[in-house]
Order: sequence, then structure tokens, then C-alpha cells
Amino acid sequence: MTVGTSVPTLRLAFLRDLSPMAKAALLMVAGAAMFAVMNGVVRLAADWVPPLQLAFFRCFFSLIVMLPWIARYGISSLKTQRIKLYSIRAGLAAVSMLCWFTAVTKIPLAEATALSFTGPLFATAGAALILRETVGWRRWSAVAVGFIGVLIVMRPGAASLSTGAMLALTSAVMAAAGMLMVKSLARTEPAPAIVAYMMIYLTPLTLIPALAVWVWPPLEILPLLLVLGVFGALAHLCLTRALAIADTSLVMPFDYLRLPAAAFIAYAMFAEVPTVWTWIGGAIIALSTLYIARREMSLRRPRVAPDLQSAA
Repeated sequence: MTVGTSVPTLRLAFLRDLSPMAKAALLMVAGAAMFAVMNGVVRLAADWVPPLQLAFFRCFFSLIVMLPWIARYGISSLKTQRIKLYSIRAGLAAVSMLCWFTAVTKIPLAEATALSFTGPLFATAGAALILRETVGWRRWSAVAVGFIGVLIVMRPGAASLSTGAMLALTSAVMAAAGMLMVKSLARTEPAPAIVAYMMIYLTPLTLIPALAVWVWPPLEILPLLLVLGVFGALAHLCLTRALAIADTSLVMPFDYLRLPAAAFIAYAMFAEVPTVWTWIGGAIIALSTLYIARREMSLRRPRVAPDLQSAA
């Protein structure tokens, strides 16, 4: 299935006159803000509902958000030749989500967010060690610098080195693998279908661990559970659509707005103040991943032959 005029995509009227890069930037900013709010809600709702169960509610209500789209365009809108890739991506996303929801209830939000930026570092290392792709010394150096940033955030030997931090890193590893698959899917699949498939898969996948810790949530936190689902679905729509219309290296800088957004929400809702080490380490991780993305883009760009350069 290819993306065309007959296939629904995430379109907003005020975006139509903007350049593709401007659209992608706005979508990434919106997605980053909604992810930050969603993480704050997870921390808040965890006082009543276990994190593993919150992951299920997030998927369940996100699926409900996607049902009108599925009903409008029919089951045929989900027809695809890439079901295997969807299935693998869903398994990775389930592990990533369960680890992440648990992590944000155990460590400060800004610290968890900074550690989540390590995804591209793991993706680059995995491409070299597992997929046997050629990774030059510049990118390996950036990976090394990025992991120095991780050590600064986690401060091994200090109180901040915890199960929560390790869960955040595990989530980043799974998310990195999943993001590579999303970028591949976005070339042929519409953004709503990618998000719908994820919720269709993840709802039963997250229900299994949720049943092991199940408690019936009080009615007063139902709005929080709805926010989890709605913001989760919309954030993924924004992210997927942004990746479909612009290179990852170009939109990635806007994703790092999640750190100040998380810091603001953590301060406003929980009186958490990020340590200076979180800011320094987060900045180092962000800069190293940005360099990797820029380097990969420059290596993918076709080089102009010398005779063509002289002709020009």
C-alpha cells in the first residue's frame, strides 16, 4: 500500500501552506510536548494503578481513538504486505513501553527523558555489531561521547544509579530498533495505519502483564487514563508523520525539546528540580546523537562526479 491522495494521513488545515520541513518540525514539537505530558500523567496515575496496568490502559484508549479512522475507511485500509515488520515492531514496542512506564515512576522525569535520547547511539552500535554495517571512526567516537553523557546522567556509584535508570536504557534500546522499522514502514504505509496496527497489537500484548498486577482504578482517575490514550495516539501520529515527510536527521533536534518539557512538567506537578548532571549529560547525549544523524545523512547523500562538477 502506498501513500497517496486516497489514503488518509495526519493533515491539519493550517499546515497545508507550510514547507515539508516546517510541517515536520511542528509535528515533532507537538509530539514531544504530548509525550512529556503523557509521562507526567503516568507518574501521577501510578499512585492508584501499577505502571504495567497503565501501559495497557494507554494502549486500550489509544485503540479507541483510532477506531473512528478504522471504521471510516474500513478494514481494507489496514491491508498491507508488511505484516511481519508490523509484528516485530509491536513486540519491541511492548517491551519498550513496559520498561518505560516503570522507569518514569522510579526516577526523576528529566533523568528518564535524558536517558531516552540514547536510542540513536544503540541503533548505530547495533547496525555495526549486529547488521555488520560499516561505521567509521567519527560515528564510533560520537557513540563513545554519548555514552560518557549517559555515565554523567547516571553517575555510577551515586544514588541515582538505579533499576529505574536501567529500565529507561532498556526502553531506549527497544525503541531504537522500533524507530528504524517505523522509518521503513513510513515509506509505504500511512501514519494512521502504523499507529492503528501498533495499538491493535499492543493492547492484548500489554494486557498479559497487566493482569498479573490488576487493580480496579477509581473513577476519578478515568480522565488521566483517557489523557494517556489520546495523547499517546496523537503523539505517535505526529512522530510517524514527521518521519514520513522529512529526514530523521533534520527533525531529530526538535525531539530534544522533550527534556525541557519534561523538566517543566516535573517541576510544576511534582516539585522535581533536575540536577546539573542531568542537564550536562542530556546535552552531551543530544549533541552526539545529532552528530551521528548528520554524519549518516552526509554519507547517504549522492556525491557529484568530478566531471559533472566541472560542467556545472
